[in-house]
Amino acid sequence: MKPKYIIFDLDDTLMYEIDYLESAYREIADLLGGGDKDRLYQDMMNWYYENKDVFGLLEEKYSRAKIELLDIYRNHFPAIKIGKDVREVLNYIAEKSYKLGLISDGRSMTQRNKLKALDIEDLFDKIVISEEFGSTKPDLRNFEIFMDNENMEYFYIGDNTKKDFIAPNKLGWVTIALKDAGRNIHKQDFDGIMEHKPKFIVDNLKEIINLIN
Repeated sequence: MKPKYIIFDLDDTLMYEIDYLESAYREIADLLGGGDKDRLYQDMMNWYYENKDVFGLLEEKYSRAKIELLDIYRNHFPAIKIGKDVREVLNYIAEKSYKLGLISDGRSMTQRNKLKALDIEDLFDKIVISEEFGSTKPDLRNFEIFMDNENMEYFYIGDNTKKDFIAPNKLGWVTIALKDAGRNIHKQDFDGIMEHKPKFIVDNLKEIINLIN
């Protein structure tokens, strides 16, 4: 049996990106809202779902520079928790002694803070974050860096049908999409062109255990 490398996306795969957004909005509301912080938080969430410029509206209302508020959003330490199913899957992979990797687009501090808050950063054998690495998905380089053993079997688990599966499909990896349960930031389209499509689609992350064995 070939050794295996199980490589994950982060946002909307190992965690919900909306949880990070809610955490950041709460921190900003606590800073600006005073006694009305709960109302401000709800206003921010409403603006978000109405596709309004949340930070522009805050800048107008509170005379705080938009860039300052964006920095809080990007650099705060989030109040997020890892899901039970995610923890079980990661523990299973560790118990099987499979190698574990992560490929994530985003800013270094933002993504590293997410991993630290979830308490999973130290589980990975290799982490590729686009700001640190210098390129973003679907650049082949973000994936090829994991391929240091020609006898290894590679699996990639993500969610974004616009960019997650193009490169690993080209490299011959087993690609698996975690289906949106209604909370994803980016909507999925499984009817697109073939190179964008994963080989498998799962409703729950625990289903990948059967696919990687």
